[in-house]
Amino acid sequence: MFHNTEFANPELFWLFLLIPALVAWYIWKYRENYSKMTISGLSHFKGAPVTLRQRFIHLPFVLKILVLSLLIVALTRPQSSSEREDVSIEGIDIIMAIDISSSMLAQDLQPNRLEASKKVAIDFAKGRPNDRMGLVIFSGEAFTQCPLTTDHQVLEHLFTEARSGMIEDGTAIGDGLATAISRLKDSQAISKVIILITDGVSNMGALDASSAAEIAKLYGIRVYTIGVGTMGTAPYPVQTPFGVQMQQVEVKIDELLLQQVADMTDGKYYRATSNKKLQEIYQDIDTLEKSKIDVTVFSKKSEEFHRWVLAAALLFLLMIVLKYTWLKTLP
Repeated sequence: MFHNTEFANPELFWLFLLIPALVAWYIWKYRENYSKMTISGLSHFKGAPVTLRQRFIHLPFVLKILVLSLLIVALTRPQSSSEREDVSIEGIDIIMAIDISSSMLAQDLQPNRLEASKKVAIDFAKGRPNDRMGLVIFSGEAFTQCPLTTDHQVLEHLFTEARSGMIEDGTAIGDGLATAISRLKDSQAISKVIILITDGVSNMGALDASSAAEIAKLYGIRVYTIGVGTMGTAPYPVQTPFGVQMQQVEVKIDELLLQQVADMTDGKYYRATSNKKLQEIYQDIDTLEKSKIDVTVFSKKSEEFHRWVLAAALLFLLMIVLKYTWLKTLP
C-alpha cells in the first residue's frame, strides 16, 4: 500500500494513540447506556432471535474509527515518489609503454628492471577492472603488444610474453610514445593516459620524444613517465668467455626529457630506484587516475492525501446514513 511512498508529516502518526482511548470510552459508555427495568426472570427471553440490526449495532462506531484513521493518514501528507537513477561507469583508457631494451636487464631492481616493471604493471591492471588497458613495447623500435582491452587476463598473458631481444635493441622513446598515442587518439574515454617506463637515453627512432609529447597534448592524452634505475651504477649481466658475469654499469636516464614530456601533457615524472618505490609510483598514479562515475537522479513527488480524504468522506457519509436510518437508536 505504501510502496514508494513518503510522508511529509510522519510525526502526526502519533495521533493513532487516540484510537485505543476512544475504544475504551465507547465500551464504558455502551455499558452505561442501558435502561433498567424490574422483571421476575429472563426465561421468557430465551430463544429470542438475534436480528441483523443487533449484529451491526456497533458498525457506526467502527466506521467512525476508520474515518479518523484515514484522516490521520491524510494529515501526514503521503507522497508517492518516482525515482530514476542512471549510473554510467566510464573507465579510463590506459596504454602502458615499457622499454624492453637490454639495459632493462640490470639488476638494481629484483629480479631485474624489466620483470619488476611488468609485475607492478600487472598488479596495477588487476586493481582497475573498469578500465581498458593496452601494452606497447619499445627499444630500438616500437610496436603494440596488446591493443586496448578490458580482458585483463589477455593483457597479463601478453605482459608475460614481453622480453628483451624481441625487437632491435636501443632506446626509441619518441617512437614508443607515438605508438601509444596512435592507440589512444580515437578513444572516446573521459580520460586517456600513457604510462611510459624507460631506463635510458633516447638514441634511436624516427620521432623525438618532445614532438610526440606535443601530439599527445593535442589529443588530450596525459603522460606519466617513470625512470627506472638506481643512482650511480647498477649490476648488469654481461656475457664473457667465462659465462655470464655481473658488471657495474653507469645508470644514465634522461630525466630532463622525461620531466619535459610529463609537464607538456599535464602528467608527472617519477624516479623508481627500487621495487618498493616503483610500487609506490603506481599507487600514486592509481590515486590520480580514478574512474569517474556519472550519476543522474530524477525524483518526482506527488501528493496522495486526496484519496485518503475521499475514502474518509465516503465512510463518514455511510456512517451518517446508517446511524439515522437502519441503525437508528432512541436516546
